[in-house]
Amino acid sequence: MRSIRLMSTAATLALLLTFTSGTAGAAPAGSVCDQQLGKKIPARADGALTGTGFAERARDLAGPQRDALVSNELLAGNVPSFLRNLEAVTVRDAVNVITVCVLPDYLALGTDRDFVFVPLGLDAALEVAEHFGFMLPTRKIVNAIYAASTVKLDPQPLPAGNQMGSTAYLFRHNEMVLAQRAARGAQLGALTAGDKKDLVLTPRLWQNPGRVAIYGWHRAAGAPIQPLSTVHGASYADYSHGIRLVSEFVYVNGVQRALVDVLADPRLAGLLSDEGPLPMLTERLASLLGRS
Repeated sequence: MRSIRLMSTAATLALLLTFTSGTAGAAPAGSVCDQQLGKKIPARADGALTGTGFAERARDLAGPQRDALVSNELLAGNVPSFLRNLEAVTVRDAVNVITVCVLPDYLALGTDRDFVFVPLGLDAALEVAEHFGFMLPTRKIVNAIYAASTVKLDPQPLPAGNQMGSTAYLFRHNEMVLAQRAARGAQLGALTAGDKKDLVLTPRLWQNPGRVAIYGWHRAAGAPIQPLSTVHGASYADYSHGIRLVSEFVYVNGVQRALVDVLADPRLAGLLSDEGPLPMLTERLASLLGRS
């Protein structure tokens, strides 16, 4: 495996931080999201791995082995501070207004000064989301996040091949994303999209179990590179995948409700799902994880 360019990652992060203010990650004015919804993410321990430290540890890992390391770090609270505030994404029809509370970018490991975005297979992604009190988005929620994002990055695909799932590719793409952010003066903590594809919830997951569903990587509103796909096995993850966490609670006309209940409600589900209502979602996700 080609060696990972740790120095260039650190240099890119240093450049990126010159554009960020002391309030990076602050919730937007007027946000209805209760920031307590994100407090299940533990505090980051002193001495936890940085992004470059993780690069060394995961250099020869991929697939479930890398997932195990990433999951252990995330569940221990090794998450940058800019990912600890929720951003409000609002959708509406003629009668209802629903606000979804989401992390401002994809899950990352490390500190604000030295972090790396980390993909996960479906099982690990669902476990981390559940542990933190979050869920994965639907395809329609991904579209809404892109539309609401103040930072819209341009997708940067790497050549396809067997190396796509390697840690070297993961870090190479991380450098490219950070360089694009720095060039645009994008603030850490601002709602961001376009940098990764999403792992998403879809009925295809329980209609065809054992697969992972991916979607997105928008070039513009309504123009994702990746249509909804379940071509890969559930444990597959590559450099282009990101884990966007969505709070398990949403606001319907200002009233907090469980996201699973809203997705099951025929009157409301259409605002958050373009595949119809998603009933029994808790049980179906548990089944995907082998709990039933």
